[in-house]
Amino acid sequence: MVLVSQSAGDVISDINSKIRTIESKNGILAEHLLTVNQNTIEEYKRLNKEISLLNFEIKRLKEDVFNIKQALNSFLKESDFFVKKNDIKVLEKYINLWNPLNFVTEEEIDMIIERKLQEKKSKR
Repeated sequence: MVLVSQSAGDVISDINSKIRTIESKNGILAEHLLTVNQNTIEEYKRLNKEISLLNFEIKRLKEDVFNIKQALNSFLKESDFFVKKNDIKVLEKYINLWNPLNFVTEEEIDMIIERKLQEKKSKR
């Protein structure tokens, strides 16, 4: 409530004081807003760098996964040419049946024939 006895100069002085206070608060708010904007811009740049790095890493991981898939596919194609367990067992049975350790060489056969011939000669 304004007293009627106040002079016009006092009222103008009071209004000027209040305007200066408001301007001061407005200046402080502007500085705070500028700081917030700068921090926001810095954070935006930092996040963009991190996103770029993450995108690069994701791209590398995708390439690695693709290479691993290709290697696995190649391995699976090659595995079709591998010998099956049943085939190995069949070969094992034949080897055991033939028993190649008991085979003789040509030299051994020649020696056996020579010995037999000499035995026949000595019997005569």
